[in-house]
Amino acid sequence: MKRRVIIYASIAVLILSALTAYMMQQGIFDDEKARDDTPLDQPANDVDPVIDVDPEPEKVEPVPEVEPVLEIVAEDLGLIWAIDFLPGTSKLLANENSGSMFLIDTETLEVVEIAGAPAVASGGQGGLLDLEVSSDFDDDSFIYLTYSAANEAGETATHLARASLDLDEQKLSDLEVLYVAEPFRSGTSHYGSRVVIQGDYIYMTIGDRGDKNFDDHVSQDPTNVLGTTIRLLRDGTIPEDNPFVGDADILDEIYTYGHRNSQGMAIHPETGEIWQSEHGERDGDEINVIHGGNNYGWPLATYGCTYGTGQDIGVLPEDLDDTINPVHYWECGSGGFPPAGMTFYDADGFVDWQGDLFVGGLASQYLAHFRVTGDGLEELDPLLEDEGWRVRDVTAGHHDGAIYAAVEGQNVSIIRITPKPIE
Repeated sequence: MKRRVIIYASIAVLILSALTAYMMQQGIFDDEKARDDTPLDQPANDVDPVIDVDPEPEKVEPVPEVEPVLEIVAEDLGLIWAIDFLPGTSKLLANENSGSMFLIDTETLEVVEIAGAPAVASGGQGGLLDLEVSSDFDDDSFIYLTYSAANEAGETATHLARASLDLDEQKLSDLEVLYVAEPFRSGTSHYGSRVVIQGDYIYMTIGDRGDKNFDDHVSQDPTNVLGTTIRLLRDGTIPEDNPFVGDADILDEIYTYGHRNSQGMAIHPETGEIWQSEHGERDGDEINVIHGGNNYGWPLATYGCTYGTGQDIGVLPEDLDDTINPVHYWECGSGGFPPAGMTFYDADGFVDWQGDLFVGGLASQYLAHFRVTGDGLEELDPLLEDEGWRVRDVTAGHHDGAIYAAVEGQNVSIIRITPKPIE
């Protein structure tokens, strides 16, 4: 028995000796390697260690300074109410109020008329109004239009339609009316009528049609769509997730209500929020951020006052808890602004203006320039203030970085503000 134990012990010693020799050969007990924290399951690197050094930063070419230079793009086209680019091109569509549509090549300045526009009632503030080119235009060729049209009694209402644009034939076809903002009214004012597309949704503003009954106003009666923003799907049907769906007292298509006459609408390129510009009664003009399910106050809460007498209308917005306050406004006595079309600048030409808001001014006759801040809007130096033009609509040209505007006055129809390098 003792002999067997001695044999086993001898074998164990031989194995241990062999293992120790192997480990020493591999450097596992080498103090130099132990101190450099080399993992025991990896052999140390025999080459000199490489010290990580941050690579030399890439040289960034300085952005050249630019100055805004005014250029005339088109003249004598009449009252252009809306402009929008065909995606990825230099071609600009323009709606003329009396019922014509034009396609303008902003590089060659060639202008062609597009046939097939809908018949419109162009009296007063009515006519062929807004247009929005489908974001999927290359696939569906759709153009969305708003306009005022009359019934057999001669009353008018704001209409939304879409049609296919055939660029080769230079005409619209397959015009389909998607929505009519009833009730029809005998007046010819406050059609609202801006439209934007965001994803599957269409947002459209509808004016209060000039209603002066401040004690029982249509904008505070959401059983009709006057004085509202509505939200539809692209085919004109009502989304099931609209904020008032299921409320028997409010129409399903209504997204927000309590508006007077919103003639500008734009989507913030970073937040996706929908912004609107809205006319007040006398002054009281507003810029709002639109969130579904809310009452924007008209005429219960406003900074405006009555024409002629200057009397208060309702209360100030901050004094009414159930309505949404504007992010910017022009109070009674300020002279107002009467805002029209608007856009957030998201092109590359004016680097310092990225994300800024531009709003067309009508009676004020300039293009307002705002910077979005944490507290709302900071108004910067205006553009076009010395030209004597009413600015009806504005958009950015992504192909050239310019700001394009539809203006009224001196036979000029469309201008652009181009970024020119300062030499």
